[in-house]
Amino acid sequence: METKQNANSIHIYFLTLLRIAIGWHFLYEGVTKVIDVNWSSAPFLAGSKWILVPVFHWMAGSELIISLVDVLNIWGMILVGVGLMLGLLTRWACAGGALMLLFYFVAYPPIPGYTLGVPVEGNYLWVNKNLIEMFALVAFAFTSPNFMFGIDRLFTHWKDEKARQPVPDLPKISTKTNKRREAIKDLIAVPAIGAFAYALYKKRNWDSFEENLLKVDGIDANTSATLLNFNYSTLNDLKGQIPKGAINYTDINGQPAQFELSRLIMGGNLIGGWAHARDLIYVSKLVKTYHTDEKVMQTLALGEKCGINSIISNPQHGRIFQKYKHEFGGKIKFISDCGTNLDFQKGIALSLASDFDALYCQGEITDRWTNPKYDDGTGKKVAERMDLIRQGLEDIRSHGKPAGIGAHKIEAIKICVEHGLKPDFWVKTCHNHDYWSAKTSTEWKDNIFDYDPKETIRFMATLPEPWIAFKVLAAGAIKPEDGLKYAYTNGADFVVMGMYDFQIVEDANIALDALVMAKERPREWRG
Repeated sequence: METKQNANSIHIYFLTLLRIAIGWHFLYEGVTKVIDVNWSSAPFLAGSKWILVPVFHWMAGSELIISLVDVLNIWGMILVGVGLMLGLLTRWACAGGALMLLFYFVAYPPIPGYTLGVPVEGNYLWVNKNLIEMFALVAFAFTSPNFMFGIDRLFTHWKDEKARQPVPDLPKISTKTNKRREAIKDLIAVPAIGAFAYALYKKRNWDSFEENLLKVDGIDANTSATLLNFNYSTLNDLKGQIPKGAINYTDINGQPAQFELSRLIMGGNLIGGWAHARDLIYVSKLVKTYHTDEKVMQTLALGEKCGINSIISNPQHGRIFQKYKHEFGGKIKFISDCGTNLDFQKGIALSLASDFDALYCQGEITDRWTNPKYDDGTGKKVAERMDLIRQGLEDIRSHGKPAGIGAHKIEAIKICVEHGLKPDFWVKTCHNHDYWSAKTSTEWKDNIFDYDPKETIRFMATLPEPWIAFKVLAAGAIKPEDGLKYAYTNGADFVVMGMYDFQIVEDANIALDALVMAKERPREWRG
């Protein structure tokens, strides 16, 4: 009596709808994988990092096993989906679906550091939709068919009726009416299957429309601004690891030490939104929006896999860098330009608080402080400002970190040298003027960063310290193959270059080629 009352209560409708919704999800996931002939579980398995990583990676490395896994995955989803939607063999469908979701969860648990590179539609911490759906299916597996409408419930009632003795005095019309109503309720999922088929049909019609649109004359899917497809290099295309050099410095114990750096260094301007896009005023906001925390993690990790072991950026990125280092176990070295409101000392304090690995005086600070006409409101002269840089270098070294000086203008470097400043490394712009916007005027308009390329090459060759060249592409005006070759050939020991994630492998390959061509350069390698 109690079971029948419960079965007739309103919660049976909600349980049925929940089961159908999960079934819809499974069924559509399976159908889309059938439609997509290029789909494979290999990348998913190969990217796993958690407790079953040896098993998943072994599976991903075998074409035979991957073929089997793909078939089981696709048809497992379809069968589970159909079973849940129709309420047919519900307990078996729930068990199979829960097992699949368990494997999905184990492969990519929502734990910091284990979902790197996996696109997600929300923010998770230990609990995600896979875990929630798995618990729901486990609950359904232990739920009587009487508590949900479906074919299982219809069969259960049919078997109960056959086993029950007939009652002669029972009104026949009422009994038949009740049976008919109950059967209709148990077949409630049939319209849901129809709705699914209709939605899939409409979706495929739209997809076909898009595909046909791409074939129309005059529309190029590879170059159209609105239909752009990115085809960029992957790690399979990587020619080798970026070689390393070293900067000599004094460690925290006052002992000589070496700070190892890859010859190609990542730049942090794009992450921070400093795009130097000239008249395109929206670009800085665009690139900053692109670089979410997840995207930054992916970019840094990809750089590491190419042998890039460092990035130069601003103190304000201390949070994201430390997140990468501590939550994701990243090994990239973070170099701060200490550029905080033209206050070198404040920039040092912020950078040390964020535990940057090396620090230097930002180029804009050096340019201004070495300019006799510069007025910061304090009345300080060039010599006094040079003392501030000297004190900053000493402060950095007292914490056992390499200390450097950056500049855009070669005159700024010369003045630092004249005042006896001896950094562990220099950070200086280096590019030619062989691009159209450099020839439009003689004034700085966010289009020229090395004002005197020939003098830069000549004077930097006289300095014994390593030279990190930046703005080698003139903020995107020069092709990477030209900019990297120019910088390495003309004396730069290391090159820093801003890169999107989809450019990293290609830029690494270009750097490897440029380093080979620069072996016979006039200036000896300093580091």
